[in-house]
Amino acid sequence: MNIQAFFEQSAGKWLSQRTSHQLLQNQSESAKTELMMTLLEKSDPIVGQLCQQSGLDPAQAVSGLKITWSSVIDRNPKTQTGSSILVVVSEPDQPNQGHLISQQSGQSTVGRYSLGADEVLTLITETPELYAEERLWFASPNFRMRTSIVKRSGGFELAAFCTEIRLGVTAKPAESAPTEAQQSV
Repeated sequence: MNIQAFFEQSAGKWLSQRTSHQLLQNQSESAKTELMMTLLEKSDPIVGQLCQQSGLDPAQAVSGLKITWSSVIDRNPKTQTGSSILVVVSEPDQPNQGHLISQQSGQSTVGRYSLGADEVLTLITETPELYAEERLWFASPNFRMRTSIVKRSGGFELAAFCTEIRLGVTAKPAESAPTEAQQSV
C-alpha cells in the first residue's frame, strides 16, 4: 500500500471510539465521534494553497483529506464539532515519507509522515513545546485503529487508543443516464 491508497481507503464516514488517559491528572475519558473524511486530489486548490503557505512544492503533493467531526465526550454532554485538512507532500525519492501539513481553525502546522512496510502510517508533529505522534493502521478495509501520544515540555501528557468502524464510503458522482440516442446504438 502507498500513501495515496491509504488516504483513499480512509475516505468515508466513520464511527470512532476513543479512550484517552491524561497522564499528569491520572484521569481517563472516553469519546464517541462521527468522522467524515473526504479525499482531496492533489489538484484541489486548497492542497496547492497549503503547500505554498508552508513553503513546500505543490508538485510533490500526493493527496489530502478534509476531516469533519462531531464528538461526545463521556464527561461533557455537549457535542463538539470541528474540521481539519491534512495534506501529504512526499519526498521525491521516497514517496512513502515526507511532510504532513495539518490545518485546523485557520492554523497550519507542518509535521512529517511515514508509511512503513507494515502499512502503519505514522504522523509526527513537533514544536518547541509539543511532540505529538499518531500511528494508524487498517485491521480490515472497514476497521481502522489509531494510537496517539502527546508530550509537552514537562513530560508525557496524553495517551489514546481509537477504534474506527466505517459506516459508509464517500459517494462518487453519479454517471448521467444514457440519452435515447446512446441507448439505440
